[in-house]
Amino acid sequence: MTDLLIVVDMQRDFVTGALGTAEAAAIVPAVAARIRRARQEGTQVLLTLDTHEEDYRSTREGQLLPVPHCIRGTEGWALVPEVAAECARGMISFEKPTFGSTALMCHVSEMASHRDAPDGKGMTIELCGVCTDICVVSNALLLKAALPEADLVVDAALCAGVTPQRHEAALETLRACQVEVLLPNP
Repeated sequence: MTDLLIVVDMQRDFVTGALGTAEAAAIVPAVAARIRRARQEGTQVLLTLDTHEEDYRSTREGQLLPVPHCIRGTEGWALVPEVAAECARGMISFEKPTFGSTALMCHVSEMASHRDAPDGKGMTIELCGVCTDICVVSNALLLKAALPEADLVVDAALCAGVTPQRHEAALETLRACQVEVLLPNP
């Protein structure tokens, strides 16, 4: 059983907006269904929200990726409707100004400590969302560093990368770092 489901950046700008891709749009129904199933199973769901301010272009990320996206309060910053509908109540979200969320990592580490498992032993944490090759891998590796004994799982069918090739490369990186990658059923 999964103890924790972390849904990474399922926001409009990554699905249908400024940085949207067909692959990201294609996973939306399955991610929404996974959230629904997690809630039915009693699994806690945490969300990350890529969050930038109006000065995005003056940041290092904005200089290297000059596409304004996920600007706080804009339509692109919002969760996609299908995911938002599943996350209406009882969800904790973490706004993050960069790829990985240290606040999320600290929160999950604290949860593990309260379970008398400061290294994560006995915990199963699943991640899904976008972009596999940037934010999903960043958050997975932060969690792996903080909780080396936790079972970390990424479902490849519930993630999308900037490109299909970068998605596959990120999955290989995750495997190399001892994160279990679930592959889609043929």
